[in-house]
Order: sequence, then structure tokens, then C-alpha cells
Amino acid sequence: MPRQSATPGARAGLPLYLATAFFARLADEGMAVAVVLLAVQRTGSAAQGAFVLTAWMAPHVVAAPLVGALAPRVRRLRLGYLGALSGFAAAIAVLSQLLGRAPLPVTLAVALAGGACGPVVSGGLSSLIAVLLPAGGRRDRAYALDAAVYNAASVAGPAVVSAVAALASPGAATLLIGAAAALGASLAGGLPYRHTDQPVPGALPVTTLRADLMAGLAAVWRTRELRAITAATCLAFGALGGLTTTTVLLAAHRGHPGAGGALMTAFALGALIGSLVAARRQPPLPDHHLATVSLCGTGLALAAAALVPSPGAGLALFALAGVCDGPLLTATLRIRATHAPPRARAQVFTLGAGLKFTAASVGATLVGAAAALPPALLLAGIAGVQLAAAALHALLRPRTSGRNGPAHTPEGTGARPVPSVRP
Repeated sequence: MPRQSATPGARAGLPLYLATAFFARLADEGMAVAVVLLAVQRTGSAAQGAFVLTAWMAPHVVAAPLVGALAPRVRRLRLGYLGALSGFAAAIAVLSQLLGRAPLPVTLAVALAGGACGPVVSGGLSSLIAVLLPAGGRRDRAYALDAAVYNAASVAGPAVVSAVAALASPGAATLLIGAAAALGASLAGGLPYRHTDQPVPGALPVTTLRADLMAGLAAVWRTRELRAITAATCLAFGALGGLTTTTVLLAAHRGHPGAGGALMTAFALGALIGSLVAARRQPPLPDHHLATVSLCGTGLALAAAALVPSPGAGLALFALAGVCDGPLLTATLRIRATHAPPRARAQVFTLGAGLKFTAASVGATLVGAAAALPPALLLAGIAGVQLAAAALHALLRPRTSGRNGPAHTPEGTGARPVPSVRP
């Protein structure tokens, strides 16, 4: 069957989607800085901010499968996404008023509610690309642009919060990112939800919510491409979760306190550049090879940064590590879209994002517990884990010659791709 060409609405929908994703993710990325600054200003300690941030992050791993399972059950996607993003924005706005003023249990309850909407902002939005665009080159490029938007938000979110907090107040900065989230929600209401690649709800077999919850987990486990990329990225992000702490310790150990922020900014900007390059050029490698090469490049660059004490060389190597890391998200999104069953696609996206988020939180905790070790050794360990993740992905992924793996069922039929059984 010939591939469906993009409609004018779909072409117009991509820029609107990218704007939606940017503002929503800018708010999400800025929250980590905003709540800590707000807690320090109002309570004199960062402790309450840390508690609120933990409550904000905790629901991701629990809510991610549920959000993904509910997505195909929502007959009016526009209202579903508008409601979730509006709840996300409202939680940020309420926290800007409650944190440090209301009883802590009340504040934590609001943070938990807002955090439960987090999987929609991360993986849930990315799964919308298959709704807005039919399979083909435009969709592949859209996933690369989505990765670039994610990286741009990771740079802009903390920077905007820090600047507004310094010029005005942390409360104003938190309100601003709440307004950004609200803008993302309003833009989501204007997206053309065409269902270009979704099964018709009335044609789907009636299943229970429990069955749908298990469908996403089963897809990730049984489909070899999904299992490989999920295992590899969780391992890699488990280490990268401790990169910020390690970088701060490394800069101080080498006599440049405060330079840790510059190193992480270089990494984030490099990731943005890498994802933009992937969006402008068709990668010369299949997506599963691109993921392996990205992990190898990130690991080698960070390993070199652990060995080279020069501040200038460190900045360059962190930027190079980011450039290598940027295409990894592009490859991950494409692999999920290609190999996820249509009904479980949203769940595969949200589940993958939730698992990576949880792995990063665990990694941050482990690095905190090992902070007494030499920082260069910690960074070398993070680099080694990236190389191990590359080896794990190469070991688990199927051996194929195609760009995106073995032949799979046409998207939109509702059938599950047949996983490769080759060793």
C-alpha cells in the first residue's frame, strides 16, 4: 500500500507541535532549579525543595505505563492532552504559591499530582508525532526535530529560571515556567489530531485496562529492537543521572569551582547541535547502529575528559560528548515509533521515558553516595557505563541490513511487529 502523503493540516501541525513540546518541556526542565531556589528563599534551606522535587519526579515510573495505556482509550485526544498539560501547568502555578508557605504534606500532594502528568510531557508528546504525520521521511525528520526541541528545552529551562530568579525572584521564575506550561497546553488544543497512523477506536478489540497495561510491557520485552534500546538507554542514563554532581565535584577538585555549570552547559549545547545535525541530514547509519555509535562516542569523549585536566580541553570534550549524545534520542524515538504496535505506541514512549527518568534518579543517588571517591574516577565510571551500554545494545539488537530493522507489519493495522529470533 503506498504511503499516505502529509496533509496540509499535518504540515502545519508539526511547527505547532514543536512549539507545544518546547514550552511544556522548558517548564519541566526548569522545575528542578525553580523549586530549590524558591525553597531557599522562603525557608532558608534547600531541604523542602528537595522533598518537593522528589515528589515531582516519583510518579513518573508509576504513572508512565498508566498514561500510555489510557492514551488509545481516549476517543478525543485533543481533550486528553489538553487536560493533562493544563493539570501540569496548574500544579506548577500552585506550587509557586504553596512552597514554603503551606504545610509540607499539602505541598507534596500538589507536587505528586503535577508529577503524575510528567509522562505526558516527556514520552506522551513524542508519541503524538505518529498521529500528526504518516510514516516516511517527514516523520523521521520530525523525530529528529523533537529530539532537538528536547535538548533546547534542557538548555533554556534552567537558564531562564536562573536569570529571572536573579533579576526578579524565584517565585516569579516559577510562575513564569508555569505560564510556559500553560502556553504549551493552549497550543496543544490547536493541533490537528488527524489519527493518520492510529487504528480506528471502533475497529479495535475490546480489552481491559489491565490488558492494555501489560501490552506495552510485553511489546518492550518481546520486540527485540525495543528491548535493546530500552535496556541500553536505561543503563546509559543511569550513569548520566550522576553527571551533574560529578562535574561539579571535578571542577572543584581541579581548582575551578563553579566551572561545573559551564561543563554541563557545553554538554547540553553539544547535544542540541548533535540533534539538529541529525534533523538536517539523513543519518548514514541505520537507527540501531546510530544508537550504538552515539553511546560509544559519548563514552570515549567523557573518558578523555576524565584524563585531561585542562579547562579548555574539558569544555571541548564535554561539548563533543554532547554532540555524540544528541542523535541517541533521535534514534531512540524512531526505533520506538517503528517497532511499537500502534495501540501500544503511546505506552512504549511513556514507559521508555519513565524508565530512563527512574534510572537517572538512581544514578544521581549512587553518585551522591560515592561522592568521596576521586571525581575523575567517577567520571571515568560514567564513561565506562556508556561504553557498556553500547556493547549491551549491540548484543541485544537483531542483526539486520535494513535502516530500521527487520520487516514489520504496516503501522496502523493494529498488529504487533514480529520480533526477530536471530541470535
